[in-house]
This record gives sequence, C-alpha cells and structure tokens, in this order.
Amino acid sequence: MTAPAITIEHLTKRFGAVTAVDDLSFAVAPGRVTGFLGPNGSGKTTTLRMLLGLMQPTSGRAIVGESEYRTIRRPAQLVGAALEASSFHPGRTGLGHLRTLAPQVGVPDARCHEVLELVGLEGAKKRRVGGYSMGMRQRLGLAASLLGDPSIIILDEPANGLDPQGIAWLRGLLRALAADGRTVLVSSHVLAEVQQSVDDVVVIGSGRLIHASTLTEFEQLASRDVLVRTADYQAADRVLNERGWRVDPHLEHHVVHDVDAAEIGAALHAANLEVHQLADHGADLEAVFLRLTESSDAPTTHFGGPSSADVAPPPPPAAPGPNGGAA
Repeated sequence: MTAPAITIEHLTKRFGAVTAVDDLSFAVAPGRVTGFLGPNGSGKTTTLRMLLGLMQPTSGRAIVGESEYRTIRRPAQLVGAALEASSFHPGRTGLGHLRTLAPQVGVPDARCHEVLELVGLEGAKKRRVGGYSMGMRQRLGLAASLLGDPSIIILDEPANGLDPQGIAWLRGLLRALAADGRTVLVSSHVLAEVQQSVDDVVVIGSGRLIHASTLTEFEQLASRDVLVRTADYQAADRVLNERGWRVDPHLEHHVVHDVDAAEIGAALHAANLEVHQLADHGADLEAVFLRLTESSDAPTTHFGGPSSADVAPPPPPAAPGPNGGAA
C-alpha cells in the first residue's frame, strides 16, 4: 500500500479556552484530489497552518511525506501552498512577486514565466498586483505554490473570487495535477465548489473529524431523488403513496426519495398512467454536508468522535507564508 502523502495524527490546537482543532486525525493519499470540507470557523485553516509549520500544535503532529514541514530542507520543492490571496506587495507586478520567491524556492527565472502561463496570468504578469482582482490574486497565489514543481499542493479556499469560468478552469487544473501523480488537498466551506474535482473528502466541524472517505462512499450517505410528472397527478399520488415510498408532493410533480426510476416507472405503467417525465436528480450531497456539519450530535465516520457545537476560534497570530510569503 502506498504511504499517505499527508498524515494528521491527533492534532489539537487551543487558543486559551477555545479549542480550534480537537484531536483531529486523517490521511491524504498521493495522486488524488482530497476535499477538506467544513463550515467557516470549523478549524480548516488552523489545521493547514499547523501542517505547514506556521503554527505550533498544542498536541499531536502533522506529517508531510515522511517529516514535519519545518524539518524539510527545501520544503517548496515538496509542498506548494496557497493559504491567502491577499499576502502580496501591491506595488510589485505578478512577475516581480514570483521573482522574489524564485531564489528561495531554488528555481530559475524561466519557471516564473511557466507558472504564470499555467494559471492564465501571462498577459497580466507586468501589471501591479494592487490592481489585480480577487480571482487574479487567487491565480497568482496558485502560481507561487507551483514554483518549486511540488508533488504535494495545499490550497485554502482557492475558488474564492473566481467567476464560474475560473472555477471550471480550477477544477480542470486540479484534476490534471492529480493525474500527473501529485497530491492535492483543497479546503472549502462549499461542497459544490469541489464536488466535481475531488476523489476523497474529509469533513470537519468545530475542529473535529466528522467524516472521511472516498467521494463515492460519501455519495452513498445521500438520498437519491426522482422527479415524476404524469398526465394524472392525483392518480400518480395514490400509486406512489400506496407503495409506501417517501414522496414529496409539488404543484405539478412528485419527488420520490431512494427508489430507482425504473421501479417507479414500472409501478406507474402497471397502473396505466401516462408518464411525461421521470428524471433522476442524483444524490443531494450538499444536504448531507449541511446535515453533518450543522448537527452537534453528528456521528463521526471512519475516525474520531462526535462533533461539538460550532465555535469559531479567534484569528491566529500572523506568520509568514511557507514559501516565503506565497501563502
């Protein structure tokens, strides 16, 4: 079995009386995109800051590859990270920002141009960062994280500020990085932003692990809905409810939960009902995510224990980015 690219072991961080991260344990597999999910204030950024050596854990440890981040000699060539889209000098150009980082990372000037082209900023590389939009800053942070050609990429809320086209571009890039054998860990408080690009999910709430699995296993927690529209609403209502199925009535259609569309169609056909629409809505993963993270009694899946009430910790003290300001 391939060793995990990232290992979090019983990680805990307290700020006075507030526990921001509480005995958190999970692993991130190489060559995959893992979504690190949880509502704002759930401890995601604090966890990533401890993983990247920007914050000292109260207890536990975070391992990148085989070592703690702070012990790696040239960390930016193993790990690329983007934690904030605002930590740029506004007077520098996009190219100038990367050029200040290149000697620290240990790459030539040509690499700066390569990553700017990769993230779609080649045409804006000579513009001052102070004039960049939020989405452009996100792309610049991503470019900085890729300077050292790392095998592990860690991104905190990378879709913030991106328009729909930018989000689609980001999904494609994440998939391409994973297909190239790299490990990608992406945090988000919105499941829909990462749902189409991740292989695995780790869900936390109030600093504790709630669920960790593949996306496919996570999807199995969701109900599957089928929209039913017929020529005779009342007759269809009787047929669906007589079967004992869970049915939500709407003005002109029904929604049936956790029953295959084929089975529903067969029942309506047997009742000689004309079917106008029978559409599989798929799994409502957002509802599962909200249910897990909003409930203080949510059970933990795979690791840890039940989550506690959601408490947002105070902001941690400022620290430089892991790539010399790239975070």
